[in-house]
Amino acid sequence: MADVAIRKPALAGRLGGSATVRLTTAPAASRVALRAPAESLAALSSALGLSVPTAPKTSGRAGARSVLWIGPDEWLAIDEDGADLMTVLSGVGAVHSATDVSHRNLAIIVSGPGAEKTLAAGCPQDLSLSSFPVGAASRTILGKAEIVLLRTDKDTFRVECWRSFSDYVFGLLDEAAHDAGH
Repeated sequence: MADVAIRKPALAGRLGGSATVRLTTAPAASRVALRAPAESLAALSSALGLSVPTAPKTSGRAGARSVLWIGPDEWLAIDEDGADLMTVLSGVGAVHSATDVSHRNLAIIVSGPGAEKTLAAGCPQDLSLSSFPVGAASRTILGKAEIVLLRTDKDTFRVECWRSFSDYVFGLLDEAAHDAGH
């Protein structure tokens, strides 16, 4: 019998946090970097089953699927059930570009009453609930890493980062969580 290499996902089994913050690795999800002109959004929204957001710092959600506004003609689509988003988008007749980034990214869930303070330790953006409400999303930085941040609940954030930066991002969040717990 030949030896079979089993690849572990980045951050597999890693947990972190403090008394006020919990850090967990989100389950695998499918992700697509999406670019399109405004006139294609109705067709893309129909195919994705949710309204593709058009305003900065917003997101749309239906079931396990989210679409985050990243720029004037750019979105990140995430399906937490792992649906094949490329197949979903392949039938859209409207002009668009879709790139599967499922294996490039991973997500870290930061939750608890100290979540906002934890993220603020490395993110220059105002993350107060009044400035960054539930459903808010943006591409920003955490320390020296680019991230995409989504507020999923009052005290819960989804931090999307490139797999190659995941150890750094997790470590920074873990240190900040301990500081936030004091």
